[in-house]
Amino acid sequence: MQAHVEGLAARAIDARAIDLPLRKAELAVPVYRERVTAQALPPSLLVIGGQSYGGRVASLLAAAPPAVCAALVCFSYPLHRPGQPDWDERSRHWPAIDVPVLLLSGAADPFARLDLLQRARDERLPGARLVTFPKVGHSLKPVLGDVLDEVAAFIHDLQ
Repeated sequence: MQAHVEGLAARAIDARAIDLPLRKAELAVPVYRERVTAQALPPSLLVIGGQSYGGRVASLLAAAPPAVCAALVCFSYPLHRPGQPDWDERSRHWPAIDVPVLLLSGAADPFARLDLLQRARDERLPGARLVTFPKVGHSLKPVLGDVLDEVAAFIHDLQ
């Protein structure tokens, strides 16, 4: 996430990376909450998010009261396992998210088939903004500049 942090800083956005334990996403939520609240920022000034697993953990946190953020950004959300298009489990909590959401995904991401990601968003998170990048897989590094421009615009629009 260092490139994300540095790229957002270049866009005048204070960003910090948080290390999460690698375990079932639901079990990492308390760790994320603890590290976010340690920042001592009011939720109205905080945007949380993450890449893949980190985005899933951030989304679970955004769905769990009490509120800790003003918005959520998910880079390459892992909607399903590659080749196993069951998206229900990993998006079941989305309707409980009541902050603005930005989903950024490669159109060729094996963890989020585009048709399924659009359907999950439409059914469970209809207010979310979905931005996709053609010919990009699970890593958004090939288009990171464009990705971070989208994040900067999203955050700017929150103000």
